[in-house]
Amino acid sequence: MRIAGSGSVAWPSEALGRDEFVELVRREGARLHRDLPWRYIDDPYAVLVSEVMLQQTQVARVEKHWTRFLSLFPTIDSLAAAGTADVLAQWQGLGYNRRALALKRAAETCSAERGGLLPDTAEELETLPGIGPATAAGVMAFAYNRPSVYIETNVRTVFLHELFPDRDKVSDRELAPLVASTCPEDDARAWYYALLDYGAHLKTLVANPSRRSAHYARQSAFEGSRRQKRAELVRVVLAEPGIGADELAERLDAFERAAGRDGVDAATFESIVADLVSEGFFRREGGAFFA
Repeated sequence: MRIAGSGSVAWPSEALGRDEFVELVRREGARLHRDLPWRYIDDPYAVLVSEVMLQQTQVARVEKHWTRFLSLFPTIDSLAAAGTADVLAQWQGLGYNRRALALKRAAETCSAERGGLLPDTAEELETLPGIGPATAAGVMAFAYNRPSVYIETNVRTVFLHELFPDRDKVSDRELAPLVASTCPEDDARAWYYALLDYGAHLKTLVANPSRRSAHYARQSAFEGSRRQKRAELVRVVLAEPGIGADELAERLDAFERAAGRDGVDAATFESIVADLVSEGFFRREGGAFFA
């Protein structure tokens, strides 16, 4: 195994040596290997779908959706041509509906401008809607098996736990050269699978080390949040296209009161609806809403 750039990075002096760290991750990754359906495939689009679904969503939930989503939208062109309502309907249960819209817009861009193909460099991938550095790096490693700097919560967990056991507020800027220096040139895919599986396991044993990252932010409560109200409105419009504004407002108000919370005033309802319409979740035609 050749490690890219391993000689030029200052390794944490109090930690395991680089070779010992690599050996530990490979050993634990092999022991804890998860056989997930989106692994060891070379379809960049299918990998992209998995990476987007896995953002802030548990693996078990993604397993229930990924295969079905790809059976309905097997190519970039098919996703680009699909109706927004159909895409959002298949996304229900994954949360963060914005990801579905961004994924569809990325597909539309690739279908219109790239012959239905994803870019094959991280820099070009990051120009597409909803694709940031981690997602682009994941596509490069898992679809193309090329070296990349893939930093997500499980990868952070391993590096923080093993290399920075007594430090808080470790930044991704500090981690990035370490991640890059351990990623092999000849099998980035297997290396990152090992990191992901070991990191997921560590979270079951110790208080999540990724909380010591400078980039860690506790997820805000979903119950009663504006995000939950948005999700409920999208769900209702998908289920009942053509629903009137008054009925939709009443349904949201009833949803909140059934949960023991205060109802939703007209200003809040209109603000949320305006955001959802402007973001493309559904459209308003006269006094009715359609996805």
